[in-house]
Parts: sequence; C-alpha cells; structure tokens
Amino acid sequence: MKLNIFYTMPGDDVLKGILQLHRNIFGDSEGLASKMKSKPHLLVQTAMDGEKVIGYKMGYPLDEDTFYSWLGGVDPEYRENGIASMLMKKQHEYLTEMGFKMVRTKTMNKWRGMLILNIKHGFDVIETYTDEKGLHKIVLEKRLQS
Repeated sequence: MKLNIFYTMPGDDVLKGILQLHRNIFGDSEGLASKMKSKPHLLVQTAMDGEKVIGYKMGYPLDEDTFYSWLGGVDPEYRENGIASMLMKKQHEYLTEMGFKMVRTKTMNKWRGMLILNIKHGFDVIETYTDEKGLHKIVLEKRLQS
C-alpha cells in the first residue's frame, strides 16, 4: 500500500478511482468532481493498492488556523487494516507542518466507525445540529500539536 498526497485535483485515473470508491461507499458521486474543483486549496490523500484507490481523505482550509476534513472513506474489502487511521495521521502531520492549529470535521450517527475513529484520534464533539434535509450532524474538532 502506498499513500499519496495531492495539493490540487488529482489526475484523471486517481480521480476516477476516488469517484468510484465514493460511489461504492456513499451510493452516489454525482457532482463530486465539480465540488472538489470548487474548494479552495483542496488537499487530497489516497491510499493505493497498485493502481487501485482503496482509501481517500480530502479537505480544505476554513481559515488560516482551521482545516476542514471534508470527505473520506476506505474500500470495504480493505477495512480493519488501519488505513483510515494512517490517512488521518498523515493529514494531521501535514496540517501541523503547514501551521494549522485546528482540524474540524462532521459526521453522522450512521457512520459510527468514522465517529469512533475521530474520537480515538483526539477529536471532541463540539456541536450537533439538524441540517435542512433533516439529517442529524455531529461536529468534531481537534487541536493540533505544534
């Protein structure tokens, strides 16, 4: 397995792999590429098994101190191998090097694995709310070590 980091949109083959994996996990990837392109200073990480994207994590700065960890997932066939933890640790190392002080993310109760992973890695629940679609969201933050 190889971890890659992209400071801009990844190339077509990797992007196609991310979209396919996102669709496999979340059921849809319609419009994801255009949303990715619209994010300022998008940071994309991938975990690769040869040419296959088996995990990804992406986000973007909210301001000069806070980074928003937006989307991520691991191929169900590769779960329970610590890939999500590796992607998170690498992201946090990079963010610390870049001078970010905080990382924020959101999840939902139905994504319990992600909720537990975030808590295990030092995130605190700071807020919950119901969005315009009636979905209950959980907001988490972690202070990065400088």
